[in-house]
Amino acid sequence: MDSKSQTDLQKKETLDAIGKLCLLDDNLMTLVFDRNIEATELLLNVILERNDLAVLEVIGQREYKNPLPGGRSITIDIYARDREGKIYDIEVQRASAGANVRRARFHSSMIDTKMLRSGQEFKEIHESYVIFITANDAIGAGCPLYHVNRVIEETGTYFGDGSHILYVNGSYKDDTDPIGRLMHDFRCLNSVDMFYPVLARQVKYFKETEGGQEIMCQIFEDLVEKRAEERAEERAEERALEEKKASARRMIARGKLTVEEIAEDADLPIEIVRDLTGLELV
Repeated sequence: MDSKSQTDLQKKETLDAIGKLCLLDDNLMTLVFDRNIEATELLLNVILERNDLAVLEVIGQREYKNPLPGGRSITIDIYARDREGKIYDIEVQRASAGANVRRARFHSSMIDTKMLRSGQEFKEIHESYVIFITANDAIGAGCPLYHVNRVIEETGTYFGDGSHILYVNGSYKDDTDPIGRLMHDFRCLNSVDMFYPVLARQVKYFKETEGGQEIMCQIFEDLVEKRAEERAEERAEERALEEKKASARRMIARGKLTVEEIAEDADLPIEIVRDLTGLELV
């Protein structure tokens, strides 16, 4: 197969993949909502069961860096801020495992770290919402929405710290209410089948027009390149670890150094060195 035929085949495969995307895929979802205040207002008003929420800012794929050396950072699918200063982190997850309850806790804490500047009082921190839209019922109770708020156990009353976590059941089906129609639209492959015009217009652009498809194709190419780089980095890290272990084994064989000294010289965690020596952890 010549290079042109190969390129044409790859493009066809990419377009076929794009055709199978819906708003439950974070790449399409991010494009549809990024900088799109109208669509984001619709989404949040439906999920929060309001009709007056006004969004001031929407950013797709916003990164929150962990200030700790080696600490885990996050990149949230959609960041939004409303006119009252409330912050919204909107995530879509195909697999329920991606919406683990401790992940929600971590996202909430990372968002909080960016809300106060030096000298501000704690009472000035704004309310925040971490919203997971999952393809399946992540909680498993059959509800369309799950609201998670801190409660004082002894009184059963809301703690009132302004931190909110919501899970939206993407498998919920009921075309007679707003959440049901919204989740229907998130599952749709074709814009003509969608209820909400503001969402249908964006999905149609990115999936069915030449300009939108070019953007999607570039995203797919970037993902392939990024994954190749990540795999190369993982292999390099694995090789480096095996070289350190080999060095540690040689030192163990000589029998002249303590486990602690070998761990320091080989730049390995002491647990790994103990495992190599067959010693039990103490």
